[in-house]
Amino acid sequence: MTPEEIKQEIFAWAEKIGVNPREIHFRNMKRKWASCSSRGRLTFDFSLLHEPAEKRAEIIVHELLHLRYPDHGRVFKALLKAYLAKNK
Repeated sequence: MTPEEIKQEIFAWAEKIGVNPREIHFRNMKRKWASCSSRGRLTFDFSLLHEPAEKRAEIIVHELLHLRYPDHGRVFKALLKAYLAKNK
């Protein structure tokens, strides 16, 4: 997949979740799949382009939820599980 195709997936998920990322970038990341800044900037590792759809969804939804919930608390985990279950 190309970065543009993944961006379309990200925007589709953002609409379902009800969030609006300000920026979406791709770069080489050594220690993680993605990150989310407090200003709404999402950065994804280029290796995401080669992952299966289910893994991409897990990473995308995780980062998009951080736009609303900066930590990994109960609500965050429950919503992550719920969104991914709907995707199956």
